[in-house]
Amino acid sequence: MDTHPAPAPRPLLVVDGANVVGSVPDGWWRDRRGAAERLRDRLVRVAEEGVAEVAGPVEVVLVVEGAARGVEPVPGVRVESAPGSGDDHIVAVAASAAPGQECVVVTADRELRERVAEHGARSVGPRAVRGAE
Repeated sequence: MDTHPAPAPRPLLVVDGANVVGSVPDGWWRDRRGAAERLRDRLVRVAEEGVAEVAGPVEVVLVVEGAARGVEPVPGVRVESAPGSGDDHIVAVAASAAPGQECVVVTADRELRERVAEHGARSVGPRAVRGAE
């Protein structure tokens, strides 16, 4: 019988795509889907290395909504298109974290930060992943 404890699951990093993309006025509004794809591609490095607040590797979930729906996942970054409210979907993803799995949500949205905290998640601002540019 194996008496070694199971390894802890990788931390879950849930990224509020609309909030992170919208945090820098770089013309993202002209091509919302393209902006979400560029963010997704930057998150590959985050998945491997983590962010200052969370050591890598981490499980990354990018939540997109609106015109960015349908962005495809890439290795290391799961992309979920919110069927309705992006915030509601982010809360559901945070609430689905495995027991003992650290969950961190990347957003500057105060109300969303409060909602995910009710499920044990903590939050960091968009700069945590924007630094990966």
